[in-house]
Amino acid sequence: MMKIQSGKMLINIYIQNLNLQLRRFSLWSMKKDQDLEAALTRNRRWIINNQIKNIILRCPDHVASVNFLQKKFKTLDLQGKAQNWLKKYPCCFEVYLKDDEYHCRLTKKMMFLVQEEESVKDMQETVLVERLAKLLMLVSNHRLNVSKLNEIRRNLGLPDDYLIRIIPKHLDMFRVVNHGGRKNSMEIELVKWDPQLAVSTIERKSQNQGCNPSFPCSLPSTWIKAWEKFREFDSLPYISPYTDPGHLVNGSKESDKRTVSLLHEFLSLTLWKKASIMKLGHFRREFRLPEKLNVLLLKHPGIFYVTNKYQIYTVLLREAYNGSELVEKDPLVVVKEKFGDLMQEGLHEYNRRHHMLNLEKKRKKSVIAMKQGENDPVHELSDDEDGDDLGGIFDPEERKRFYKVLFEDKGP
Repeated sequence: MMKIQSGKMLINIYIQNLNLQLRRFSLWSMKKDQDLEAALTRNRRWIINNQIKNIILRCPDHVASVNFLQKKFKTLDLQGKAQNWLKKYPCCFEVYLKDDEYHCRLTKKMMFLVQEEESVKDMQETVLVERLAKLLMLVSNHRLNVSKLNEIRRNLGLPDDYLIRIIPKHLDMFRVVNHGGRKNSMEIELVKWDPQLAVSTIERKSQNQGCNPSFPCSLPSTWIKAWEKFREFDSLPYISPYTDPGHLVNGSKESDKRTVSLLHEFLSLTLWKKASIMKLGHFRREFRLPEKLNVLLLKHPGIFYVTNKYQIYTVLLREAYNGSELVEKDPLVVVKEKFGDLMQEGLHEYNRRHHMLNLEKKRKKSVIAMKQGENDPVHELSDDEDGDDLGGIFDPEERKRFYKVLFEDKGP
């Protein structure tokens, strides 16, 4: 009896915790935008394969054992066999057997795109320097921890080796400091403030259009209440994210306005105009973000789109997308999309080959069924691993009914 009561108590506690999680989840609720959801779906496989590509490039001779990649699958949030995943993309990854162990390297087409990407990064160096400088100008003390910057460097298009590839060539803009003396205390500091760079995307567009700075709103006209709230918010004077927020009162409308400006500018600096909300939370102190960042984002559905696709909370800049496509594509995005096209080409080839194998299996199964029907018409077929049910005249019972109708008398 005691065990039954304790069991009921555990169930009640579980239900209470579940209800609490559901209430918390409701804070993130936002009407789904199918186009933006499709954009994230398209990027999902690309992101994973891009990470696999980077892992292989870091290996000696750009070759990784499949067993090594299998161990990395957990960090990529993947399940199943690595070899099966790699074989789905034959245009990207080449799997081969050497010394009784499977290895993987990039195909020639992939290596060509890797070289093209590096070439674009070299040509984009000035843009990357400005992007990094603007990021540091958004930070309260114009200094950022290297380990934190590494979390978002690919969002910004910075190469993995930016510390030795970019920083030493621009010591007039940046310097590396390490007051703590530890590796994880290394920071990048802005040396020179450039007023020409301290102009936000919103301000630049307003200057080109000859009007006051204003946020665009991407909402259907039927969202009347949301439009009313947006107009009330937008009626407040625009506050540049590059201004010192020290005089603003936390939680005030002016403070919220500047925070929205800062988030808008940060997302504008990223390649895909999106970011993980968890990563944004890592910069709460540097960007002076509110504790309930999710609440602030959901207050402005016309500017930001929040989604929990793949159980990762992500915020996108609505105005940056036309449907599921970016309005303006950075040259690095164009190259990365070529990688995505190559990946789809390989996946299409894999699916076509798999389809042909399935057709061949069904053809062989049909031939076997017909032979078994000739020798033993009452013997039932056994299902193979695919569990296909051919039915029709290949089914013994159906075949007997067919013969009965065909040969027996139909009466007067």
